[in-house]
Amino acid sequence: MMRFVLTVAVALAATSGLAMGPWKGNAVPCEGDVACELGERSYHVMTPDGWDGETPLPVLLHFHGWSRTGVHAQRSERVGASARRRGVLLVTPNGRGKSWNFWNDSTEDVPFADAVLADVAQRFPVDPERIYVSGYSYGSAMAWRYVCQSGSDVAALLAVAGSIDQREACPEAPQEVRHVHGLADTVMDFPMGPGGDVTYPVALWRRAFDCNGEGRAEGDWQARSFLTFSRTGWSCAGKDVILDLHPGGHFIPHGWIGRQLDELLGLTPSYP
Repeated sequence: MMRFVLTVAVALAATSGLAMGPWKGNAVPCEGDVACELGERSYHVMTPDGWDGETPLPVLLHFHGWSRTGVHAQRSERVGASARRRGVLLVTPNGRGKSWNFWNDSTEDVPFADAVLADVAQRFPVDPERIYVSGYSYGSAMAWRYVCQSGSDVAALLAVAGSIDQREACPEAPQEVRHVHGLADTVMDFPMGPGGDVTYPVALWRRAFDCNGEGRAEGDWQARSFLTFSRTGWSCAGKDVILDLHPGGHFIPHGWIGRQLDELLGLTPSYP
């Protein structure tokens, strides 16, 4: 559904003679701290380093944590700088009351996020094949909710320390799922499964993708020496699920989003 919206937006821009530069046609410039207004709501956008103003951009739609705004993620070294350095357009919607309604499928925040992506496609040349969705904490739960309801054209979910009820059934799904969670997280509690199953944080997608088996241990990795991730992966009917676990608590790990983008974009993994 989302790819159709983006394709229509790009087609409208082309047929109306809108330029394919950073501000298409009569689009009002908005970037960084200057929010892009969208009805009664808004979002923020940040272009990547060295962009030529014409090449279609991968997009990272990131939902901020509770009590934050899209500006916080833009300024974050672990989110904003990671996207900017890798040629990715960062799009950060603002939640109502600095929060998100991810609790059920009737939330207005899913169509709002659809509208944000459509508006971005009117302003910037975007690559509809490389739309990534991420979030942290409550924002991670919102990212899960978004791809659950409108994610069939999302290339990957990059979720950090937050999810929805693993017993839910999602009408849509992204092409790939990557989730990271701290075993000592007591804010968005680590969702331990029956019998101490530490792979339960991605049980919903493993079920949705008809994954078989316990998953493959892909070894440990580090972005910084003080935090080690243990990775488990599943290949499920053409869709991948990756779970990174670490011993820490509730935070966006240094280098995690950057590493996921490197792998998804075919770049050599690097830090920062």
